[in-house]
Amino acid sequence: MAQNDQALLTRLQRQGIEFVIIGGVCVVYHGVPMATFDLDICCRFGEENVSRIESAVSDLHPVHRFTTGKLPLHTTRDRFADFKNLYLQTDLGKLDCLSEVAGIGTFDEAFRRSVAARFSYGEFRFLGLDALIEAKIAAGREHDLAAVKRLRAVKERLESRTTS
Repeated sequence: MAQNDQALLTRLQRQGIEFVIIGGVCVVYHGVPMATFDLDICCRFGEENVSRIESAVSDLHPVHRFTTGKLPLHTTRDRFADFKNLYLQTDLGKLDCLSEVAGIGTFDEAFRRSVAARFSYGEFRFLGLDALIEAKIAAGREHDLAAVKRLRAVKERLESRTTS
């Protein structure tokens, strides 16, 4: 199954979910070519927003990726208010919804440190370059630290353009 981030993003936006794109898709947005295998977003949690996420993907056979037996998303409606993260597998690929970003904080802080970008299929918010570097350092996994090196090179190029 191929990952279709554009289709997932469009569905989330249509449901009125306020979110910030983080993770590998955000790294690519900032100019570092790398393979991404899921779509990571940071958003507010609570019954209303999780219901909107469910509506956005309900026809895509969503299941919780990290539960025994891959429970369908709709079977957990009574616990929506308790969620802090959702790790879903859908017919359009993997969607990870987080309430916090390591090294950054809650959705409000991620939103404050994000930038808007317009595409033919909508306007979306991405974690800003400095915040993304901080988040990747805080995550500390090998692939995150490799991305940090490349993101810092992008930052240096951008800074050299503004000082030239």
